[in-house]
Amino acid sequence: MAISAGVILLVWLLCLPKQLFNNTPYSTVVTAESGELLGARVADDGQWRFPPSDSIPDKFAKAVIEYEDRTFYTHYGVSMRGICRAFWQNISNRRVVSGGSTITMQTIRLHRQGKRNILEKLIEIFMATRLELRYSKYEILRLYAAHAPFGGNVVGIDAAVWRYLGNNGNEMSWAEAATLAVLQNAPSSIHLAKNREKLLAKRNRLLKRLYDKGDLTEDEYELSVEEPLIGKPYNMPQIAPHYVAHFNKISHGRYTRTAIDFSLQKRLEAVCAHWRNDLSLSGINDLSAMIMEVATNQIVAYCGNADMKSDRSGKWVDIANAPRSSGSILKPLLYCASIQEGVILENTILPDIPTDFGGFVPKNFDGSYSGVVDAKSALALSLNIPNVWLLKEFGVSRFASLLQKCGLSTISKSPDKYGLSLILGGAEVSLKDVVNCYANLAKFNKDFPLNDSIAIYQMLDAMREVNRPDQLDWSRAGSVQNIAWKTGTSYGARDGWAIGITPEYVVGVWTGNADGSGVADLTGARTAGPVMFDIFNLLPSCGWFKEPQGKKEQICIHSGHRACKYCKATRIERIAQNGSKSKECPYCTEIPISIDGLRRVADASEPTVMKSFFQLPPVHKYYYIQSHADYIEPPVNKYDSESSMRFIYPANGAVVSLPRRADNSQSQLICKAAHSSSSAELFWHLDNNFIGSTRDIHQVQITPSIGVHKLTIFDNYGAQKTVEIVIK
Repeated sequence: MAISAGVILLVWLLCLPKQLFNNTPYSTVVTAESGELLGARVADDGQWRFPPSDSIPDKFAKAVIEYEDRTFYTHYGVSMRGICRAFWQNISNRRVVSGGSTITMQTIRLHRQGKRNILEKLIEIFMATRLELRYSKYEILRLYAAHAPFGGNVVGIDAAVWRYLGNNGNEMSWAEAATLAVLQNAPSSIHLAKNREKLLAKRNRLLKRLYDKGDLTEDEYELSVEEPLIGKPYNMPQIAPHYVAHFNKISHGRYTRTAIDFSLQKRLEAVCAHWRNDLSLSGINDLSAMIMEVATNQIVAYCGNADMKSDRSGKWVDIANAPRSSGSILKPLLYCASIQEGVILENTILPDIPTDFGGFVPKNFDGSYSGVVDAKSALALSLNIPNVWLLKEFGVSRFASLLQKCGLSTISKSPDKYGLSLILGGAEVSLKDVVNCYANLAKFNKDFPLNDSIAIYQMLDAMREVNRPDQLDWSRAGSVQNIAWKTGTSYGARDGWAIGITPEYVVGVWTGNADGSGVADLTGARTAGPVMFDIFNLLPSCGWFKEPQGKKEQICIHSGHRACKYCKATRIERIAQNGSKSKECPYCTEIPISIDGLRRVADASEPTVMKSFFQLPPVHKYYYIQSHADYIEPPVNKYDSESSMRFIYPANGAVVSLPRRADNSQSQLICKAAHSSSSAELFWHLDNNFIGSTRDIHQVQITPSIGVHKLTIFDNYGAQKTVEIVIK
């Protein structure tokens, strides 16, 4: 007997699994930070069954206990009084009208999903007593409420309140609580679509019992019985649907509470839908945007693709997570990295001339050239050629590795695959990664790869030197935020980007077509930029970043390099930690000048005066002086003139194709050269045949035949330069 009792005790102790409902499939549930439901996905078995929550609506708890198990808080899993009453009712009616099950027993039945017979009832009684020992009463009630059927494919109180009440149940009325309590008792025979009179009667009887018990005041009872019965089920919310879909992939069947600001999210979606409708008139059908809080790197508003109500293909593509060509959106990162590593200083001048980088020939957006331009302006104006020069100096492999460390996960190819086009959109990035990267920069994160506070501040400062897309001088407009921002456009006008940064938020916007088709009018400045500024109008204003302290150094005003001993025009500037490693100015030098100041002197025996000059190479100077009339040229020594003269186009060894005109005549080749002296005269020869001479602007047009040719220039000092070209 003792052994039998011991075995029974052991079975009783081990009869429950480690966790009830362990294999039950749940819906994916995603909420805003406030707990408001953003959206949900049906469980794998087709049921709306939310993961069990930590709480139950108080009114529903009272209603369901009164209706199902009035002795719930006093019994130990089984109510003998209830079983006897059920037995008598079933005998009297000659059919099963009551099971006598407690809420604890019903919880076991929902877990086991077994057939309803006497043996199963005994098993439920056995396991219910064990369940009472393991869990508190509230935990048992919570498990029961989370798995009870509520009609159709709705299971559990959390799913029920959203389907039947359209909210989270926090403001549930007594009438609603009573309806849900009686509904779950027999959901297959009494539901909202039919037998409504029977359901209403059962609801009101339960309300009367609650009133008699003292849970309702007289006024509450009278108002509750007059309240209309809840109607047809609501659709689940569809807020931030792409974000919900994202969590359905990574947290399938779980509850996720995000940092989404519910009110801000709805306003963001409205702004994006408005702009998407406008842009669609130009053939731009997709738009994505997000807002990230700088302090936490948390996404507070997310639009994977705008205007989900429209009937269009591609709307379910989550652009915010999709790799797209970066355009110029990475240029600020190169600028920051180059300052941090001492490759340049804030205003170091960079070449801006026609350049062939081994077959890669970038051009500025407007086709113009400045000769040289300071790095800060090159970023603010988004000039391509200077940034390619800078990437060449920094190193493609080094920059690609840095981008990976900064969290741009889609930069995964070999650096050789990207080449120098990496800075002009040769790589693909996702909006989410880019926004996260700039948020780390905005909080001056010391653990981030780009962490020099001076370099970051100078990057942000350069990014606010840009005119707004609507040409508003926002720096003078009190109602407009002070924002560091950058736009970008990918090759073929397929992707328009805009990124905006303040001390509190980073806003990212992408515009284009999900299928990758280009649109002639698509640029980041015209399409994504205005959307970004509209989104910032949704956010509270904040101040500007505090300028960090750091070491200072003498800087050449002309070149932006650290001043050398020949730099006469200088200023004190704050530099990054590695700024001391940057080059000294290579452009300022002292030149011996004749006493009358008219000639450069090479003869050591002639009396001279040493004078400092800022000198650019001939090709750079050719473009630079077109917009810098104050450029002062040193006097020229005729023996130095060869080094002061250079071909701009064509380059030596160039292969040039000259297309035929409409009248079948051959088009002309435009040749350009530069000379350091504005008074120089150049004499042009093609295959030893004199073509003509030029002054000031050294440019000629020739019509060479197909084949190899020699193009030669002489200056009036007797120096010469020759290039060999191939015409095909």
